[in-house]
Amino acid sequence: MKYQKIHACPNDGLLYRNEFEEMHNCPRCGVSRYKVKNDDEYNSDESTKKGPSAKVLWYLSIIPRFKCLFDNANDTKDLTWHADWRNCDGMLYHPDDSSQGKNINSRYPEFNKEARNLRLGLASDGMNLYDNLSNQHSSWLVLLVIYNLPPWLSMKQKYMMLSMVISSPR
Repeated sequence: MKYQKIHACPNDGLLYRNEFEEMHNCPRCGVSRYKVKNDDEYNSDESTKKGPSAKVLWYLSIIPRFKCLFDNANDTKDLTWHADWRNCDGMLYHPDDSSQGKNINSRYPEFNKEARNLRLGLASDGMNLYDNLSNQHSSWLVLLVIYNLPPWLSMKQKYMMLSMVISSPR
């Protein structure tokens, strides 16, 4: 899988991309985008322009993975399950059966008309690497879950998509 590394402000102020790509300090909080060594902290502005990024976001594009899903005939059939095969007897089988799902469907009826429009859930959770609680470094995973699929498939590893990994000292 191809990925893109994007530097981020250590205080979550912004992503260093597009017009901010060449900047060395965050325009919102003024913090350096690079790790600063303790002995160089007060020396010169040049020390803030060297070294690894203080926070990195690893972005994995989801478009190629969606294309692969729609290229497979079995997956394409499953991706319209929520519109074609879902049991609508008042019981809660699918996120669309919930009051919030019904609310979203009524607010965006044009999106709901096309069964192949992808409905995604976003889940994020941080973890401490190496199972060491004294370690200051953590990583955050951002996962996408496809709600078009039947409930017994949507939580399978094959269909859950890792879209971002945020690596940070905090």
